[in-house]
Amino acid sequence: MHKLRANQSPFHAGEQGVQARLGVRAVIEPWARKVVRPELSQQHRDFYARLPFLVIAARDGQGWPLAGMLAAQPGFSHSPDPGKLRVAAAPGPGDALAQALNEGDDVGILGIELHSRRRNRVNGRVTARGAEGFELGVGQAFGNCPQYIQERQWLAGPARSRIPAARRHRRLSASLRGFIEAADTFFIASGHRGAGENPAFGMDASHRGGAAGFVQALDATTLVFPDYAGNNHFNTLGNLVLDPRAGLLFIDFDRGDLLQLSGRARVVWDTPDQNTWPGARRLVYFDLDEAVEQRAALPLRFEAPGAAVRELRLIAKSAESADVSSFVFTSRDGAPLARFSAGQHLPIELEIPGQAAPVGRNYSLSGSPEDSGRYRITVKREPRGRVSRYLHDQVEVGQILSAYPPGGDFVPTHEGHGPIVLVSAGVGLTPLVSMLHTLAGDRSGRPVWFVHGARDGRHHPLKKEIQRLADASPNVNLHTAYSRPLPTDRLALDYQSRGRIDADLLQSLIPATDADYYLCGSPGFLAGLQQQLEDSGVATERIRTETFGPLA
Repeated sequence: MHKLRANQSPFHAGEQGVQARLGVRAVIEPWARKVVRPELSQQHRDFYARLPFLVIAARDGQGWPLAGMLAAQPGFSHSPDPGKLRVAAAPGPGDALAQALNEGDDVGILGIELHSRRRNRVNGRVTARGAEGFELGVGQAFGNCPQYIQERQWLAGPARSRIPAARRHRRLSASLRGFIEAADTFFIASGHRGAGENPAFGMDASHRGGAAGFVQALDATTLVFPDYAGNNHFNTLGNLVLDPRAGLLFIDFDRGDLLQLSGRARVVWDTPDQNTWPGARRLVYFDLDEAVEQRAALPLRFEAPGAAVRELRLIAKSAESADVSSFVFTSRDGAPLARFSAGQHLPIELEIPGQAAPVGRNYSLSGSPEDSGRYRITVKREPRGRVSRYLHDQVEVGQILSAYPPGGDFVPTHEGHGPIVLVSAGVGLTPLVSMLHTLAGDRSGRPVWFVHGARDGRHHPLKKEIQRLADASPNVNLHTAYSRPLPTDRLALDYQSRGRIDADLLQSLIPATDADYYLCGSPGFLAGLQQQLEDSGVATERIRTETFGPLA
């Protein structure tokens, strides 16, 4: 399997072109070079081993991209080493992918855990194929954010004596159009292979989600759906720019029905029509070539979405700095809230006036996990952020909003004996403050460093709280760097150094080689700092990151 060279972009020309068009190229390239890996991390190897299904993207004999799903008992997919993923399942005889997944074929795989809203994407080529499944040689692997994933818990489906034969269509019947328009989730397969060998080439399987009805059937052969803000990789759109052929997969989560569509997609970059979908950045139109309908083909069923949604009441709102405020919630009905681990986020939904559907966001929990019965999020007001502006300007104590259980895997481990280093910039400190609450009370004696970068004292949220935790904990050390301190900011009292955080600063504070680093900030901050740490000798597995960025 061809691996990414040190000076090689993880993106092909189509993806790079879309990134440049939308003004994110300079930011996403250095970040992606750190998070897009040529192999599966141990964390992601463990993740695949517990999944009951995978979403597959591959091509048929005529080169059309197709999306499908393989499902079996957890453990049917496993990684014998970081460069391989073995899948002990194969498409059924009526599946659109029945003749795909042959040795040498490009394949994209999406591992997605709906109940935790975690996902990982991997692409590569089939290195072996047998009657019971196939082996994928990993080309690229990376995690994705949980945005727009509808939370569902999987269940074993009813025993099946036989699966009804697949039905093929050139046009979508009224019932199939209704099925599509009722969906809150679908998956899309796309791909590009250029000349030569490049791990950025190949197939991609991607998730799309929104409120039920976010996909519209304009007629019997044409669909349209919005493209929302995402991770700025633009894998799907970059593929479609170079090869408009695509495959869509819709699932009836109650009955196990699958609907596979193949056709051509076209992106409309800026149109007044996108205002129909709040938050849409552009629209994608899909012209159908063929549909494959499979009834009860999936051996799984899923509980109704939103079964775990809770109503929360805002009980406190307080300014933490010039542009950051904290919001404290408790349950509306007084029942206990689900516990969370330090570093996790809270998915919330807000009914914003003028928006046709609730708007969702994920915000890191900044309070102590031991503060049972309360959730605290700490949010920066973004000038163009629809949700953050609404929270700051309109939401008042007593207001009710909806939330899903906390999630995320950016949590501190209790392995090792070396220092734990929490490094943040700007509002990236929020999950690390929650970690500090946990680590400050840890009796293991491990040294803890909390290193934070801010513009100045007016833009330094939660400063007093962090200082109190450090004062009460002999194992906690603080260092704050202000990039542009105010005349009223006092060196050695309000901050310890002037400038930005870099590896030289961290190494001067923590020379230990067995330190574990947790970094949170913007993609640009993380990419540069992680590279510096690795160049200075810090092992990659000792660096964990969480990124954030302004959302509309």
